[in-house]
Amino acid sequence: MTDEEALAWFETLPADVRAQVDDNVLQFRLVRAMKILLDEGRADRGLTLLQAQEIVGARCEHYGDRVANPAKVPLDPEAVARRAGGIAERVLAIEAVWDGDTIHDWFVDLVAVGETRDHRLVTVYGANGARYLGSDDPAGRRPHAVAAERIGRHVAAELGVPFHFASPDAPDDNAPRRVRPPSAPTS
Repeated sequence: MTDEEALAWFETLPADVRAQVDDNVLQFRLVRAMKILLDEGRADRGLTLLQAQEIVGARCEHYGDRVANPAKVPLDPEAVARRAGGIAERVLAIEAVWDGDTIHDWFVDLVAVGETRDHRLVTVYGANGARYLGSDDPAGRRPHAVAAERIGRHVAAELGVPFHFASPDAPDDNAPRRVRPPSAPTS
């Protein structure tokens, strides 16, 4: 399906459905937008998942920079440090953890390891990691890993806690996590 075919198919949908799809595209909720298309077009129009992806991709191209793609958000280490400093429980460490999905490929979440749970601070994607590093080439390493490591070390130093990144050189969403000590008994 070409972009023109995708847009032509999209125009055959009821206005309220088109509005729902576009609202989700603009908020970068692409899976939700595809689900709306599939719910509307699968039974009576024979729409496939691949076609729904193509239509959503065409809508993203249509809106361009108006789409709230989190990979385009600039990285600000000071803002991340402020967010970590505002956590209501004691932060034990800052950790970089690999994750991935079909839209962004691999990315790195920086989390504050609290006494009771993890607190996601920021997600570093390839695109915003490369922009953060600028001309500072990571010499064969993935830019999102290098950027996450630099920002994570900065935030950890600001808080006076350790930094942990179990797999800085290769994506591994099963890399060992920092072990959280048992919580103190409450009375």
